[in-house]
Amino acid sequence: MKRRAFAMMIFLASSARCLAAQTAAKLPEFQAADVRVSPHRRFLFGEEGFVRGDRYIFHQATMLELIATAYSVDESKVAAGPPWLETDRFDVVARIPPGTPPATLKLMLRSLLADRFKLQLHNGTLSQPAFMLSSAKAPVKMKQSDQEGEADCKFQEPASQTETSVVVSCHHTTMEELAQNLPDWAGAYITDPVVDATGLKGSWDFDVKWTPRRWMQKAGPDGISIFDAVEKELGLKLERQTAPRPVLIVDSVNRKPTPNAPDLARILPPMPPPQFDVAVIKPSKPGRNTDIGLDGGNLDARNATLKTLIAFAWDLSENGREELVGAPKWLDSDRFDIQAKLLDDTPASSVPNPIRVDVEELRHMLQVLLADRFQLKTHIEERPVLAYTLIAVKPKLTPADPSSRTRCKEGPGPDGNDPRIANPVLNRLVSCQNMTMAQVGEMLQTVAGGYIFQPVLDATGLKGSWNFTLSFSSAGLTNSHEISPSGTPTTAGVSASDPSGALSLFDAVNRQLGLKLEKQRRTAPVLVIDHIDEKPTAN
Repeated sequence: MKRRAFAMMIFLASSARCLAAQTAAKLPEFQAADVRVSPHRRFLFGEEGFVRGDRYIFHQATMLELIATAYSVDESKVAAGPPWLETDRFDVVARIPPGTPPATLKLMLRSLLADRFKLQLHNGTLSQPAFMLSSAKAPVKMKQSDQEGEADCKFQEPASQTETSVVVSCHHTTMEELAQNLPDWAGAYITDPVVDATGLKGSWDFDVKWTPRRWMQKAGPDGISIFDAVEKELGLKLERQTAPRPVLIVDSVNRKPTPNAPDLARILPPMPPPQFDVAVIKPSKPGRNTDIGLDGGNLDARNATLKTLIAFAWDLSENGREELVGAPKWLDSDRFDIQAKLLDDTPASSVPNPIRVDVEELRHMLQVLLADRFQLKTHIEERPVLAYTLIAVKPKLTPADPSSRTRCKEGPGPDGNDPRIANPVLNRLVSCQNMTMAQVGEMLQTVAGGYIFQPVLDATGLKGSWNFTLSFSSAGLTNSHEISPSGTPTTAGVSASDPSGALSLFDAVNRQLGLKLEKQRRTAPVLVIDHIDEKPTAN
């Protein structure tokens, strides 16, 4: 059971005077730091800072993520700040003394943010969206623990592919701990923190069983949301409201960090890029699920096609058919199991740390591995591809407060309405605020996998920034496809009415936003495969 939220509450309970005193005191600092704007990536993965050897590494980090890490708080507890707090991304690579403890690393990161970005913040309280956990009118259906013990919750996944529910069995669990755990268990439903307002003291034993949102359509009438499950099985209510919450308020922060030291290459020479030491590649057995993971820095890919691995390594859309040129047919059908162990070149005299790599490094390592074992040779060139242009028809957007943060999240907007509950086939709900039309075009490519594979060009003529909510069905639930199997454009996505109630992205953009996505061909960079062997070199 995670304790991060508990640690965050302890921190925020400290007084503003303590924070000011700590800021005024001399905090420990990194010995040297390379801070720069991150290279653009179309597809991002959640990452955290980590230690390798004598370096602290944090790639593709937003300022919000840096602040939350430095101050040991959940990102939802960082309030105010400039519009770019959640969109601009930075790379931080810093040298640390051997054996630096995690708590000291956070203090060093605070020093860096204050020095290089001039960050200033303070403790406060603001009313923010939250899910309130309260007692229903009927008696609770949980059993009060009859003896003392450590809180223990076990998460049970379905035993077979036909089952569509998950179960959590808890013992010696307080209502505060339940509130902390619910977003981790059912994050697709619970998009804001949960506040315990039950008034129930002591610890409790209970089971709660619900249908994850991704399986609601499959479950049909037998599906049960986390909200209904909490009420029917625990005798509690879980409702989205607003509540005063302790937060860190960002007073000011610079968008551009101060320059790196002129002699940075001397005082902080680049580390050798991580590489795989041993890689075992075998054909996958039929009927297995695809799973790609990084465990302790070691790659474990099961039942993966080379197309999937190439798309990840070169930051491409796996579903796109035009941004990968010259691919043989077997690239999307032959499947492999790959187990690759990282080369540990840490000096024996240094303090041991688990070997870690992040997504940015893994992309490069996969490129090297595929070139070595499959003799993959590629190049990038500009070619005409199918793309979309966004035009205005009868805009239905709400003007945004230009000082608010630019953000998009999966889940309800400020009104709390969630059409996914009533109609599970509308399984995508994106809420955005303070977005320019150019940013909307980039966002659509990121959130609408299966529909759009290239950046969307803004031709709306709409100035300023906007708030909106977009509800639609993922491409797999509609008849809409951007490219036909033959590689020619289709028009299925333009009007994808479906008896199941599914709604394509194209119809949703038109009906809900008053905009239209028009197809066109324009040049864009594509990855051309010059050569690839169907069978890997021997293990």
